[in-house]
Amino acid sequence: MTPAMIQLSADGRLQHFLTIEGLQRKHLIEILDTAETLSGVAERRVKKVPTLHGKTVVNLFFENSTRTRTTFELAAKRLSADVLNVNIATSSTNKGETLLDTIRNIEAMQVDMFVVRHAVSGAAEFIARHVAPHIAVLNAGDGRHAHPTQAMLDMMTIRRHKGEFANLRVAIVGDVLHSRVARSNIHALNVLGTGEVRIVGPKTLLPADAEGLGVHVYHDLAHGLRDVDVVIMLRLQRERMSGALLPSAAEYFQQYGLTEERLALAAPDAIVLHPGPINRGVEMDSAVVDGPRAVILEQVTNGIAVRMAVMSIVLGNRAHPQEDFA
Repeated sequence: MTPAMIQLSADGRLQHFLTIEGLQRKHLIEILDTAETLSGVAERRVKKVPTLHGKTVVNLFFENSTRTRTTFELAAKRLSADVLNVNIATSSTNKGETLLDTIRNIEAMQVDMFVVRHAVSGAAEFIARHVAPHIAVLNAGDGRHAHPTQAMLDMMTIRRHKGEFANLRVAIVGDVLHSRVARSNIHALNVLGTGEVRIVGPKTLLPADAEGLGVHVYHDLAHGLRDVDVVIMLRLQRERMSGALLPSAAEYFQQYGLTEERLALAAPDAIVLHPGPINRGVEMDSAVVDGPRAVILEQVTNGIAVRMAVMSIVLGNRAHPQEDFA
């Protein structure tokens, strides 16, 4: 059974959120529409709704994270869930406990959802295969494989600025090879019917199977940016590189760094996204990062609403036979 099959119930509803692959347009639109509804919670005097009151969400992060972990925590709290942040650095995994034993012990604490980030591709799927039936698993990034909530907050940001996807040209620039964000974005853009999806970067940082991903490949940044409506810049994933794939950061910026001059090749109203953290002067010039066409901080804000949406949809779709309605 594939990850796409695991995350859907028999009647086609989301019961985990592990990857964009295998999902239909209706699933992505449901997430986006729900996120729009929930985005208004931040404008209230009391920034909470009772959707997940009485539920417990566990943040299980085996990799460092700032934006993803904190927005997942804030999203759960705004839905009135109880949140448990497990500090992996001081957990029993450092004493030799296996991942499955860690999961089993936390599961015994009567929790309802695991939010998992792990350096190994497939870790979230592995956990989803082994948890109790009432527990949902959300993938907060696994190796090079997938980062589905990041893709959805990017889609929300794009839709808010550009409306429908059908007429858009989108360029994803940089280290596509090692980027789970890029893979999830490519799948999401194609599922939503985007007019053209481009990937731009040196040959050493683009996947060998790029042509089969439903994208157009460019190695020259100027050609890749011409007339695009959306530019998604990527972080150089040095921690996942196993060799000297780049001559130097300075040379990378010279060839693939986004400057205001290069951005001028895109459509006049093009927007710029980046999943963060940004290496200023390597992937992007500060003038672009802080400029009027960058929507990077909007992505962070939208991430809260998207993660609220995914949590509420997934837990709302699950059966809870022992629920106390008293």
